[in-house]
Amino acid sequence: MGTSSVYDFEARQIDGKDSHVIRRYASTDKLADLAKDLKRTVFRPDAESAAVIRYIDTRKLYFGKSESAATLAPFTFFRKTWMKKIGFLLLALATAGVTWAAQPLLSPLELQAQLKEAKLLVIDIRDAKSYAKQHIPGALSAPYGSWRGPASNPGELPDLPKLTALVQSLGLTAATHAVVVSSGADATDFGATARVYWTLKVLGLKELSILNGGVKAWTKSGLPLDNLPVKVSASNYAPQLEHHLIAARADIVPQISTGKLNLVDARPANFFNGETRHPAAKLPGTIKGAINLEHSKWFVPGSALFVSAAEAKKIAAATPLDAQRDTVSFCNTGHWAATNWFALSEMVDQKNVKLYPGSVVDWTQAENRLPMANVPGRATQLLIDVKLWVAKIGK
Repeated sequence: MGTSSVYDFEARQIDGKDSHVIRRYASTDKLADLAKDLKRTVFRPDAESAAVIRYIDTRKLYFGKSESAATLAPFTFFRKTWMKKIGFLLLALATAGVTWAAQPLLSPLELQAQLKEAKLLVIDIRDAKSYAKQHIPGALSAPYGSWRGPASNPGELPDLPKLTALVQSLGLTAATHAVVVSSGADATDFGATARVYWTLKVLGLKELSILNGGVKAWTKSGLPLDNLPVKVSASNYAPQLEHHLIAARADIVPQISTGKLNLVDARPANFFNGETRHPAAKLPGTIKGAINLEHSKWFVPGSALFVSAAEAKKIAAATPLDAQRDTVSFCNTGHWAATNWFALSEMVDQKNVKLYPGSVVDWTQAENRLPMANVPGRATQLLIDVKLWVAKIGK
């Protein structure tokens, strides 16, 4: 069945006898988005010709003109009878055990269309001053620093009691659809949203999204901001860590000699090549066996907008990474690395990707020196130390 025909259609939330539009779709290229909304919406084709929805598998729905009942099996409905058929379609999907997850990335218009959903919560991770000045209506403030570790290693995952108190104060529950928002200034800023997204997933939340382009993109789209205070009731959510998403030093060391682990360094090339280091790292260089995949590769050139899933898959395919192997994303402190983790895990849909939160800072702070590559000689290390010292006193 073809998918080239264009239909203008909308997703509507049904509230008793009333309904309101929660999202509009322009063409068949948004079918994956539509599929994820199917759980809570019905769809009204506006085209004069009959439109058909066909359930293909657990991930895709296709639109097209009717060809025959056989080619449209197992689930179809036509415009004339869609109100009657939708219940049977949803029942069939539920019986098949199909579940739909939130989109990892939302455009400003997509988020705006969902703001009134009861389970949606926008988490603004900008600094408190920026939030107080203007924020997306209904957004809660949870500055990025509150999700990070100590100054000795900001990448460390805070302990579970601290994170539990934080998510409870935000009213988060297992059913919450949390949308993480930052300024949208640049690719490094996106890393903050990706790190918080990863942290929430580590804490067991399943319905998660990032606002692509942040507040900057929201404003550019002409959408409203306000400065009204927002209060929520604390939850009693008791998270349990999803350890399969976390890589630790002890996990990585035994696998280096095997050559069967994808180690992905998200830092700019000067860090990877040992030309500089993070102030908290004891040595410049990278973990032995790592490849350099800079976090900035995943963005539309000249912007802070993350690329589409299709483009992300092309970028991943052009790397030497073996998708069948376990992958560990790292950087200096698990910030840039969160972008690579997000790209590979959430957009490319690899199922074996972990984030090393402590990253190179943690690696170089080990009591015994661990395997590294691109470590410069002592003279170059001293020069790097001097440059970092000058930069520090110049602040």
